[in-house]
Amino acid sequence: MGRGRVELKRIENKINRQVTFAKRRNGLLKKAYELSVLCDAEVALIIFSNRGKLYEFCSTSSMVKTIEKYQRCSYATLGANQSVTETQNNYHEYLRLKARVELLQRSQRNFLGEDLGTLNTKDLEQLENQLESSLKQIRSRKTQFMLDQLADLQQKEQMLAESNRLLRRKLEESAAGFPLRLCWEDGAEHQAMHQQNRLPNTEGFFQPLGLHSSSPHFG
Repeated sequence: MGRGRVELKRIENKINRQVTFAKRRNGLLKKAYELSVLCDAEVALIIFSNRGKLYEFCSTSSMVKTIEKYQRCSYATLGANQSVTETQNNYHEYLRLKARVELLQRSQRNFLGEDLGTLNTKDLEQLENQLESSLKQIRSRKTQFMLDQLADLQQKEQMLAESNRLLRRKLEESAAGFPLRLCWEDGAEHQAMHQQNRLPNTEGFFQPLGLHSSSPHFG
């Protein structure tokens, strides 16, 4: 009788797990070497233990070059697959947008009263309801706009009334001060004239002195 299949699961015993890892690791490295020699294949094997220790085998002189080669092949295939997928997605998006544009254009023509022959009673009722709803929104917007304009005009009217009130007050204050200034100026002029009239007449206090020259007489 052949051996039964052993169930693959994590080995709980730590020592047994380490022993099994060492045996299987060496066997895997040996198989990779044999595959590269027997089949002239480029083989790269990388193993990390549960503690993070690295074990590796590469049939060429540089593991880095083999990994770079793998990346180029892997990314090229991935890029090609992504390109095909992206193209398909773009095409589906184009079809969706095209159908949406056609629907909007047809709805616009229906709103303008065109191409109504293909509509049934239900479609016509729906179109009528949409038009009535649009008219209500337009009227509401128009009313609100007019109310806003009226509020602006009332505010401007109040501002003008306040400006006129301040200007009237300034004019009244200026008009009230002007007669007082005239009275003060008239009073000052009258007082100056009165003082001038009170000055004494000095013409009588000054008399000319006559100087009579006599010639010396020498006998």
